[in-house]
Amino acid sequence: MNGKVLLVEDDASIATVIRSALEDEGFAVDRCESIAARDRALASDRYDVMLTDVMLADGDGIASIDSVRAACPQMPLIVLSAQNTLDTAVRASDTGAFEYFPKPFDLDDLVRAVVQAAGSGDKRGEEAEAGDGLPLVGRSQAMQAVYRMITRVLRNDLTVLVLGESGTGKELVAEAIHQLGHRKSGPFVAVNAAAIPADLIESELFGHEKGAFTGAIAQAIGKFEQANGGTLFLDEIGDMPIEAQTRLLRALQSGRIRRVGGRQEIAVDVRIIAATNRDLKPMIAAGQFREDLYYRLNVVPIVLPPLRDRVEDIEALAKHFLGLAAREGLPERRIDRPALALLEQQPWRGNVRELQNAVYRLALMARDDVIDAGTVTAVLGDPAEAVMRGRDDALGAALAAWLADNAPAHGTLYHRAVSAFERPLFEYALGQTGGNQLRAAKLLGINRNTLRKRLGELQINADSFARAE
Repeated sequence: MNGKVLLVEDDASIATVIRSALEDEGFAVDRCESIAARDRALASDRYDVMLTDVMLADGDGIASIDSVRAACPQMPLIVLSAQNTLDTAVRASDTGAFEYFPKPFDLDDLVRAVVQAAGSGDKRGEEAEAGDGLPLVGRSQAMQAVYRMITRVLRNDLTVLVLGESGTGKELVAEAIHQLGHRKSGPFVAVNAAAIPADLIESELFGHEKGAFTGAIAQAIGKFEQANGGTLFLDEIGDMPIEAQTRLLRALQSGRIRRVGGRQEIAVDVRIIAATNRDLKPMIAAGQFREDLYYRLNVVPIVLPPLRDRVEDIEALAKHFLGLAAREGLPERRIDRPALALLEQQPWRGNVRELQNAVYRLALMARDDVIDAGTVTAVLGDPAEAVMRGRDDALGAALAAWLADNAPAHGTLYHRAVSAFERPLFEYALGQTGGNQLRAAKLLGINRNTLRKRLGELQINADSFARAE
């Protein structure tokens, strides 16, 4: 026999399936349906692992876990729940649970976790307190993987790389890790690498001494020092210039930084969370992103799903944003089911950010307290037409997303946008011509010297596009 398991589950069908799978693995399984029955079982017998649901007939399985810890401090706990929110995942993690499984779960994964728990006697470290106002919304299976990964990094300082399309909420993941983790009393400092001119990013990150360069009229403290004791969020890390990548790598390796123009090394204690909407592996192959930095950042990857892969969350998100809109001074609105169905049919190329903007617009434009399907169609247009229109205005949508992400300063819009557009355009031309700059220049309709100059300025390696003969 592998051990004895106490299963606290009031759903008979789920309990039957779990019991059968664990008994096949050699476990003895006792099952009860309530907190009171659980406590009686723990008082009269010894168990190697306990599996517990959250919502039980006589109370909350997590809220009452202190008595279990007092009676059986070394017994691993596995939490099962249909209340699939980030709050539930964090509460489960805060109990020191060995593992958390949102329902429906993979039975093989559950059995493996029970086997590991029975053999480990693992007890988690110091517990973090769950904060209010958790920023992520949604109970879809796609988001459950995100929640579980977040809970795994709350009690350590492992570097996290958040991956996902623009508008999916990468900064919200970083904020959640900071707010719920052991560094929550320290500062949370966010830096958008794409929004800082290449010649200023090192000064922005590491600070500078007076006189280090023209315009440095006083000493400046960089983001690393500002984040000391807390979390530094490096957004759009894929847009960081290669020179700054080198200094960043050195700082991550040594835990020390040097201000631009300075001689003294300064120790910093920061947790790094990076994010990007770009695929970094092709950039590594093209010499645009340091491979050693990638592996230094990609210790714990968290992949945020696009909204089209979590359509079932749109209702919860829309209602959440209506509440936010009301708190920000917009009319208080509700939304009916037919209107939500139309929202679920929209393409949402801008993901959750686009949905939030749309909900705010609906709250403003609606004539009645309840937003109906007619209001959605009038304000957002027909979903089918939006999908067709998206095929024609993808460039416009990309520009809108870029503007939302980068918010270029007044007077810099044209040059910033042209620079951002040139990189994928040049990479396309080089890809089409196998890295031949002369043919790429002809394809683009520009002078070869102009192309060569811009490739150097954008740090694009044409040789990486050469095709093997």
